[in-house]
Amino acid sequence: MFLGEIFGPDLLIVVIVVAVLIFGGSAIPKLARNLGSAKTEFEKGLKEAKGTSAAAKDAAEPTSEGETK
Repeated sequence: MFLGEIFGPDLLIVVIVVAVLIFGGSAIPKLARNLGSAKTEFEKGLKEAKGTSAAAKDAAEPTSEGETK
């Protein structure tokens, strides 16, 4: 069984219909907005973590004289 057969346009339509039935039509935009803001905050946290780890790595590297910064 291929993934293309499982995740086709028919399944997408069914998922949308079920979501509208469960959450109601007015709640779907709010849900999508909340998911988007959560994704943005997650990516922001990843960038901050990378910046922090890069700064820590730079501080731990020895200088040309063999000393740490």
